[in-house]
Amino acid sequence: MSTMRLPSGTYHENYTQDHAWWQTRFVWIRMIALFAILFIVFPYFAGGYELSVANRIGYTILCALGVQLLIGFAGQVTLGHIAFVAIGAYTSALFTLRVNEATPILKDLGLTYPISVILAMLVAGLWSMLFGLPSARVKGFYLIMTTMAAQFITVDFIITHYISRVGYRGVSFSLPPGTIRFGPWDIRTDLEQYFLMLILVILGILFVGNLMRTRIGRAWIAIRDNDIAAEVLGVNVVRYKLLAFFVAGALAGAAGSYANAVSFTVSPEQFGFGESLWLVGVVLIGGIGSNYGTVFGAIFLTLLTEMVQPTLKFILPDLALKTSYVKDMIFGLAIIVFLLLEPKGLAYRLQRLKDYVHLWPFSY
Repeated sequence: MSTMRLPSGTYHENYTQDHAWWQTRFVWIRMIALFAILFIVFPYFAGGYELSVANRIGYTILCALGVQLLIGFAGQVTLGHIAFVAIGAYTSALFTLRVNEATPILKDLGLTYPISVILAMLVAGLWSMLFGLPSARVKGFYLIMTTMAAQFITVDFIITHYISRVGYRGVSFSLPPGTIRFGPWDIRTDLEQYFLMLILVILGILFVGNLMRTRIGRAWIAIRDNDIAAEVLGVNVVRYKLLAFFVAGALAGAAGSYANAVSFTVSPEQFGFGESLWLVGVVLIGGIGSNYGTVFGAIFLTLLTEMVQPTLKFILPDLALKTSYVKDMIFGLAIIVFLLLEPKGLAYRLQRLKDYVHLWPFSY
């Protein structure tokens, strides 16, 4: 078999090598070092504040994975994705509380919360698919309005006025200590939440990345590029659009379940419309059509807004009490700047930098 030598000196002899996640020894070493930093070095040196910021970044990644799948891979616009995260959070919380009261043996075995995560993914996926039905007939601006309706109908009406009042618990549900358990593993501290976040994020990225290599992923990309051409080639456009909404909703359900493990409470105020816009901004800034873009966008925006408070205290102390408004302004400015200067996002810029390093000193 003939081999094709790449400019970097690496060549592939079969399709297995060509589709491998880590294709060279250097990449293997780099990824092993990254895992060592994430699982050993960072937890050892990080304090409570650093862990809470890391958990917030991980939660953002989990929420934005579904948005990336819809917008970046399937070409379906969404502006109400946080509604499906809310569905997952409330499904997980209600199931965990009720089952722990009715079946203590599941609580003692630590199976209630893992089962609730699976149930939350299923319910959120089906609810997302319901609001994805109009995508069979409309797209663009009209689909934006449909997904916005999902936000207002789900959170502002159903959850706020009905689901949040189940059991006369008031507006929010409280999850007592010991409720969030994976078998013998009791999730209580920031460090335990951090390790749970890492596991969920890695599984989510691997799932989406491998799914895009299958026939389903190729069908989504074909629909994104030209849905008419995809239909002519035999792709069932309606079926794959609905499947995209289901998978994106299921990922949102997993993110909602993790939100319970972080805050131990769930209330409608956690899932406002601004959060849906935030997730779209994460995808736009990180890079559309790239799992790495989801990670980079979440890290960039979270750290950028986290720097607002100390910066304001140093430069403009009078605005320090208005941090939330300034954060919204910075978020909007970041979107505008990236759309003007780097519309393809951070992932594209990093890829260009890697290409430059690999090909240096050759101009091509």
